[in-house]
Amino acid sequence: MARLDANKFNTPTPVQAGAIPPALEGRDVLATAQTGTGKTLSFLVPVVEMLQKTEGRGAHALVLLPTRELAMQVETAFRAIRTSPSQTSALVVGGLSEGAQLDAIRRGARLIVATPGRLEDFLKRKLVKLDQVRMLVLDEVDRMLDMGFQPAIARIAATLPTARQTLCYSATLEGAVQEVTRKYLNNPERIEIGSVLKPSANVELRTFEVAPDKKQELLEHLLDAEQGSFLVFVRTKHGADRVARRLSRSGWSATQIHGDRSQSQRNSALRSFSEGRHRVLVATDVAARGIDVAHVAHVVNYDLPKVPEDFVHRVGRTGRASARGVASTFAGPAERGDLKRIERALSIQMKRFRVRSADENAA
Repeated sequence: MARLDANKFNTPTPVQAGAIPPALEGRDVLATAQTGTGKTLSFLVPVVEMLQKTEGRGAHALVLLPTRELAMQVETAFRAIRTSPSQTSALVVGGLSEGAQLDAIRRGARLIVATPGRLEDFLKRKLVKLDQVRMLVLDEVDRMLDMGFQPAIARIAATLPTARQTLCYSATLEGAVQEVTRKYLNNPERIEIGSVLKPSANVELRTFEVAPDKKQELLEHLLDAEQGSFLVFVRTKHGADRVARRLSRSGWSATQIHGDRSQSQRNSALRSFSEGRHRVLVATDVAARGIDVAHVAHVVNYDLPKVPEDFVHRVGRTGRASARGVASTFAGPAERGDLKRIERALSIQMKRFRVRSADENAA
């Protein structure tokens, strides 16, 4: 409680209030909750409690996540609330040097926070043992499956003790996610926080009908007209570079994050955006899956997302906790049908604006 208090975690969010009590009783938990609801703490509190009560070196808890960025954030959060330096952790992710990761494991890390690819690689090479794991956390399961990690998760789970506790978090419970929950969870406590396929009520949804060659101009108009940080989603890596370059040339502090940038470039872009040194972060969907930045004032869908779930994930980066946020979606006249499909799938209605001409403000 003192560690939580020191980190200003005073009132539990609904997902924390729902998941922590059954998890502390040793029950399996299946939670559907949107990004920004406080789910990280809802599994880390039970992990810390369990580690306080168990002795010995080696991994007693394992958290699997889809991306490096998310894994790094979870490990940082764990270190902030752990109750003793003996509750050690190892970060096991691709894109960073193996040496430090293996050192932490050899020194007997009690918690492993990992992405499935790198952890499976260590298992194959017999560099890590998971036979003492008492608690498994699968976070953002739907994303892990989207990224093709189902076989890796299955092989990792096969090396764990069958008598263990499993906590599973997903934004949706469709298709393959149900199969995973059936396979790894035993009579779980079911927690559902809000609609999992609906943007938060704290976010004002706007859509602008704009010709493709006028999008950059509209983005700069919004940057002029509004306060705060902007997270801008584009479809391609090349598009992310182009939009960020043009913004920089026009005098805006912008940086970009996508799959072709090295891990250190991605970390540095994320850090400078979250610390306010860059006001605009331009991102592709895959790179943005691990982004967890507080206080994003405005999300811009510069390009329409491919599927409605991606819309929810993008928009969920603003209006977090109880803050207000704005999400603006740019769509050309030819994309009206795609826009309607997103609205229908999510049962939402966006405020519509039309950009009439280059020198006129949005209607």
